[in-house]
Amino acid sequence: MPQDHPHIETIKRYYHGCNTADAELIKSTFTNDVVHYFTHHKPIRGAEALATYWVKMQPRVQGEWLVDHALVQGNEAVIEWTMRWTPAGQQKPQLVRGSEWYVFREGLIAEIRAYYLNPRLPYMHTDFQLEDFPYEKREFYTLKE
Repeated sequence: MPQDHPHIETIKRYYHGCNTADAELIKSTFTNDVVHYFTHHKPIRGAEALATYWVKMQPRVQGEWLVDHALVQGNEAVIEWTMRWTPAGQQKPQLVRGSEWYVFREGLIAEIRAYYLNPRLPYMHTDFQLEDFPYEKREFYTLKE
């Protein structure tokens, strides 16, 4: 794993900020116009909004995110991660695993696309894709109606 690559170090700082609910640390890893896409809710746009989201989520999930594996090419990085967390009302911690695709601009995170399934989250739709992601505009394969 390219542990010492600047993009991976930035992702690890971002995760440390999420793990410690440190809004300033989280924001320091983002461009002002960062967008985080999810499969289970609308994207979060902007450094302030995204940092605030993770600071509010941390006490609810008591999460600890770790980078397991990473690849970097140009201004993009792809990681596999593990989150150790204790669901509400539970005593034993559990693991959730996923993957994220990062786009960097001037050394900062400009976009995150998160792919994972958490069995405790209600998925309101049957298709498993990023909500409000511009698939067609970016020339990803789509079904034409």
